[in-house]
Order: sequence, then structure tokens, then C-alpha cells
Amino acid sequence: MAKKILIAEDSATMRALIVSTIAAMGDFDIFEAANGFEALRILPREKVDLVITDINMPDINGLELVAFVRGNANYKNTPLIIVSTEGSQRDREKGLALGANAYLVKPFLPDALQQLVRQYLN
Repeated sequence: MAKKILIAEDSATMRALIVSTIAAMGDFDIFEAANGFEALRILPREKVDLVITDINMPDINGLELVAFVRGNANYKNTPLIIVSTEGSQRDREKGLALGANAYLVKPFLPDALQQLVRQYLN
């Protein structure tokens, strides 16, 4: 059965890049959300195996999404990767402290994202 990945990213271009990077790895069911609010609507409907989120998004941002996922018993063990332009050590520490498993700074190499996806889905 294909693993399910939720991608929350407000930039359509970046979301398409992430989707194509993951799709190139094999058979995944990929769900796309343009913001954290959309991601929260998808989560109860689909038992996702991995969440990839940006930080800077309208409505509900990525850090709020991470906090929600970690605070919910249904998702607290779901691996979470932050992909963001916020590259400072403080931003990285904040994301990881909230419970993200990994933090990848944009622009990123497709290999780096693929390696993280493999690491958290195997």
C-alpha cells in the first residue's frame, strides 16, 4: 500500500517542486494543502505517514501546524519535516523544539529531501 504524504506549502511553485521530488522516488499518495488550515482539514480524512510543511503560510502557519500535530494523540508519532526559507539557528531550534523531526532550508537539493523522506518512511 502506498505511503501517504501531506505537503503544506503556500507557494504553488514550491509545492509542485516538492511533489515532483517525492513522486520521482516511487509510489506515494500525495495530498497538497496551500496553508495550515487546509492541512488541518485533510489530516482527519487521511491517515498520513509523513507531513512536510513550510513555516510562513497564511491563516495557520507551519509552526502552529507542527504544534497541533504533536498535541493530537492521533498524529503525535507522525514524522514531520519543515521546509522553510527561515534558515537561522533560532528558527531551526524552534521548529525542532515544537516537535519537527527534521528542518530543511530552502533552496534545498532534491536529494536532501528524498533522503529525509526515505529516513522517516522506512
